[in-house]
Amino acid sequence: MKFVIGLTCVLVFQAGLVEAAECVESPGNVLRICVGAAGGQPFYEVSRRGRPVLERSALGLTFVGEAQANVTLGKVKRSAHDATWEQPWGEQRVIRDHHNEMRVAMRGNTRSSKSFDIVVRAFDEGFGLRYDYHGIPSNQEVAISDERTQFRPAGKYQAWWFEAYQKERDEYLYRRSPLAELTKAETPLTLESPGLFLAIHEAALVDFASMTLRLTAPDTLQADLMPWSDGVKVRRTGPFQTPWRTVLISETPGGLADSRMELNLNEPNQLGDVSAYARPGKYVGIWWEMHLNRSTWGSGPQHGATTANTKRYIDFAAKHGFSGVLVEGWNTGWDGDWIANGASFSFTQTYPDFDLAEVTAYARSKGVSLIGHNETAGAIANYESQMAAGFEQYAKYGVHTVKTGYVKPNGTIQRLTPDGASHNEWFAGQYLVQHHQRVADTAAKNTKIAIDVHEPVKDTGLRRTYPNIMSREGARGQEFNAWGDPTNPPEHVVILPFTRLLAGPMDFTPGIFDITAGKKDIHKRVQSTLANQLALYVVIYSPLHMAADLPENYEKHPEAFQFIKDVPTDWEHSRTLDARIGDYIVVARQERNGEDWYLGALTDEQPRSLSVALDFLQPGRSYQAQIYRDETDADYRTNPLAYVIEKRTVRATDRLPLAMGPGGGVAIRFKALDQDAPR
Repeated sequence: MKFVIGLTCVLVFQAGLVEAAECVESPGNVLRICVGAAGGQPFYEVSRRGRPVLERSALGLTFVGEAQANVTLGKVKRSAHDATWEQPWGEQRVIRDHHNEMRVAMRGNTRSSKSFDIVVRAFDEGFGLRYDYHGIPSNQEVAISDERTQFRPAGKYQAWWFEAYQKERDEYLYRRSPLAELTKAETPLTLESPGLFLAIHEAALVDFASMTLRLTAPDTLQADLMPWSDGVKVRRTGPFQTPWRTVLISETPGGLADSRMELNLNEPNQLGDVSAYARPGKYVGIWWEMHLNRSTWGSGPQHGATTANTKRYIDFAAKHGFSGVLVEGWNTGWDGDWIANGASFSFTQTYPDFDLAEVTAYARSKGVSLIGHNETAGAIANYESQMAAGFEQYAKYGVHTVKTGYVKPNGTIQRLTPDGASHNEWFAGQYLVQHHQRVADTAAKNTKIAIDVHEPVKDTGLRRTYPNIMSREGARGQEFNAWGDPTNPPEHVVILPFTRLLAGPMDFTPGIFDITAGKKDIHKRVQSTLANQLALYVVIYSPLHMAADLPENYEKHPEAFQFIKDVPTDWEHSRTLDARIGDYIVVARQERNGEDWYLGALTDEQPRSLSVALDFLQPGRSYQAQIYRDETDADYRTNPLAYVIEKRTVRATDRLPLAMGPGGGVAIRFKALDQDAPR
């Protein structure tokens, strides 16, 4: 039985043992998180508005060479926090951080557990918990063999997930199944039950192993840290803190998507003013043509990254207002099986037909910046030995954004030790987490370079602390629509906002206008309408968005291309207006420091008719709605290029119908009228 005394809950067990569990409530009394110990083992429980959400779940770490600790509760410290902070760029300019914190002291009977804290931060939309091993002496080395943190949802849930530890890292399609069918899953892991949605993830992943989840019982998920090649999960020296283990809790999927808790659990900006180089924007580039096999990354008669071809893209970018041009395949090392021979890459030496000085000078004369590309093929030692020199060279020529890549089968990332031995590591173990941090630090320190990571360790909100880490891939993006087998089905982009995108921005590379690319098999090409491709710019958030198609394909549809030219990548406010995971989504965003709003709506393979309230618009103002939508007979299978552009005047009191064909979408710019009207 339980007796609640304030925020301390006394638990009486049948054996006569009495233990105390300390509780903290969120600021609006929505969530209640209790931490306690029973039989010497720590646990936590979570309820929402009096309803159990997570049943009693285990806590703790196990260290190599030590038995599982028996712990007791010590003193408790409580605090409250309510403040706002501003992102230098982001999906929302000003963010409120409103939480209550509880720090529960734990006393254990093993060398490493003698004194540590379990820290809980309770927000109305979720919570984070972490372990603070402040009692481990400075510079004492410890190794973690396991993490016992559990998540035991109360009730029956469906999971949106893909299996962890697979060859292609995080680049898999999601499936929906009962939680009991899950094996090992990547995070964010989203769970759905009637009337309640959960998303399990982590925040502030620094010098630790990435957390996956494994099912240990039909209703129990346990943290599963991606190990080193010798099986050890994490190596640290004392004292240290773990990343936050996070759970978002909402009655709607939009509540998950619109939470900023992940960012609030990270430390403030450590880089200062990054506005000179970490700039949101849109870019074009030498990329899609290689995926279509029209040119090559390697040298030869079809080499894509030539001086002449790059100038062609620069001219196109300058003409249409794009800030950057990405160039892939400019550096030596791509010839032959580059995935197997990553140690051959040079990050300073260009191919003879690419003149970096000439290209960057030409770009500057046109008001355009080059975006560099560093594909490592997982040869970490080779890249780390060159990246400082590479960044210095890029900065010299005015290249202040670099896209990095790690195309290598999971579990085969090369780690070299001083004795010359080579070890195979997982793509998101502690070794790679440390590496990505070194890249970000090196890029920011002297050369002021922003990073866009492909094949990355997943985002955990570190963009707040290190705002030069601007975007990541980390899911099946547009490239799979060129050569995937199958390509991405329409439901993929209406699952991503409630799974992968809960972690942070994604460089999806939208905007393909040549939908079929001459292919008849629907499973071999882009599975969407053209209007759907436009809406992706609003729905999928990234501060860096690519207009991924070939310039000549945009020139065939100049009216539709106008939306890509207009849509910003930096926002004042963002709101998910309506959604059902895997079926449809409607998102509205207001441009940063501006009056206009943009709306993106997507549907799966089913046609969809919705009606949305425009109450996000400023009351009393009129707006011209510039609507890019599917034609009535548009269908991603049979008529993907059928679209209509229309305009109408709307106000905040209106409702707007949205009609989408199969695999379709709607993209809208709400251009503010009566600019002199008072706010």
